[in-house]
Amino acid sequence: MSNGIYILLGSNLGDKVKNLSTAIDKIKELGVQCLQTSSVYETAAWGIEDQPSFVNQVVRIETTHDAFWLLKKLLDIESEMGRVRLQKWGERLIDLDILYWNEQIINSKELEIPHPGIPDRRFTLVPLVELDSEFEHPVLKVSNRRLLDQCTDQLEVKKWPDPAGQ
Repeated sequence: MSNGIYILLGSNLGDKVKNLSTAIDKIKELGVQCLQTSSVYETAAWGIEDQPSFVNQVVRIETTHDAFWLLKKLLDIESEMGRVRLQKWGERLIDLDILYWNEQIINSKELEIPHPGIPDRRFTLVPLVELDSEFEHPVLKVSNRRLLDQCTDQLEVKKWPDPAGQ
């Protein structure tokens, strides 16, 4: 695909699926075009396991702004929605992470793209593969499909039931 800007959304508090939908609406309000959304997936908590399960979704977007602008706006959305950062990998109302920004590689104190957790997390790779299995990780030079095939994460990633029954 020509545009590979991907954002991972996650939530494990409150109305988890509604939190994802609200976050996507807020991203669109920024003037960012949402080109594709993956299915919603449920996964047991990763990192700190003694907490509610997560729902995750990946969105492919297009924007004329740069990655640092988007990072700031995503952090603003998290705060606006009530995210409180108490501990790394802890419970969260909403989590918004930039996964890929086309083929760009960014290594700064504020932002690392591609997201360093991609190869290790099935909850990220499954929705990424749904959207674009052949997108190539710009550092590792392998496709999302290959990354998923090689992923050692054993947590089950289940498609969330579609409320419309489809």
